[in-house]
Amino acid sequence: MNSLLIEVRHNPTLWLLAFVPVVFVTQWVAPEAHTLLFVLSVLAIVPLAVLLSHATESVAAKTGDAVGGLLNATLGNLTELIIALAALRAGQYALVKASIAGAIVANSLFMLGASLLLGGLKYHVQEYNLGNARLQAGLLFLATIALLVPSAVSGADSTAGSAFTDKLSVSLSVLLIAAYGLGLLFTLGTHREFFGSADHAEAGEAPWPMRLALTTLAGVTILIALVSEVFIESVQQAAVAFGMTPAFVGFVVVALVGAAAEMATAFSAARKNRLDLSVSIALGSSAQIALFVAPVLVLLSYVIGPTPMNLQFWPGAVIMMIIATMTVSLVTNSGRSAWFVGVLALLVYLIFAMTLYLLPPVVQ
Repeated sequence: MNSLLIEVRHNPTLWLLAFVPVVFVTQWVAPEAHTLLFVLSVLAIVPLAVLLSHATESVAAKTGDAVGGLLNATLGNLTELIIALAALRAGQYALVKASIAGAIVANSLFMLGASLLLGGLKYHVQEYNLGNARLQAGLLFLATIALLVPSAVSGADSTAGSAFTDKLSVSLSVLLIAAYGLGLLFTLGTHREFFGSADHAEAGEAPWPMRLALTTLAGVTILIALVSEVFIESVQQAAVAFGMTPAFVGFVVVALVGAAAEMATAFSAARKNRLDLSVSIALGSSAQIALFVAPVLVLLSYVIGPTPMNLQFWPGAVIMMIIATMTVSLVTNSGRSAWFVGVLALLVYLIFAMTLYLLPPVVQ
């Protein structure tokens, strides 16, 4: 606990933790003040993300970057899963699909690109485990194919009705979950020796004790989930006040804020020359959303949703996910990186963001 108090005392960003109780008090006193709640929730998520970042790095220092990246991606996606479950229960399937597609694109392009850029500005060239990056990119490509098929079949064959799409989605969901499980077995079990970190990390601060790190991970994850619910409830109305379109909010704002905790860890690791951890978080999070979170939501829609949800996405989302996957494969094909490689990935993401801001597509 002393390590945590020292960290809070010496890191001015963590002083923003005072906004966490303010968010809950404001929600109770003035639930209709959506713009204020939006600003307060963003200010509260930032220090929580920093805490989660430090705790994850402490765990990764003892377990390795592969396990640390998986843990951070899982806890970060837990927040998005909780938000998606609430929307699923309410039957807001368009919002669920928009959040899934937005998270995949944001993690694979913005998080990865910004990590490569931030690390490259400090180090001339950085190296990372090429095998891990290729495997994660391959899993993401597999998931993109599975998300493309329902939309392609329903668009090309007018006789393919909703019943067929629902059955196909359930079958694909089971296959994707199985593929994700086999991927974990491969990387953390049978061939673990091929996915070790490139040993170029600089000496940094002493890691927290494992018990403190795990306790902080659990507590902060719960707080981020609660604050994120306030953020989601207020973001649509606040978007109108700030002049943002619904498509831009769903694909950009919600995705970036929802992944704040993962991004804090990925950016910090890149600046410490631990690019393996950054790549594991960015690509691992995208693959986990596509291979595990999306299929689980489809299956759970039969239990908690008013009607079954399928994997049929609107064409614009499918195209962006395909391009994001291709970009990831291109920028991670050498195991070495410099700052301009990160710029390339960020520019692709900015093209998507600009398009959605100026000409929002119709989500179906």
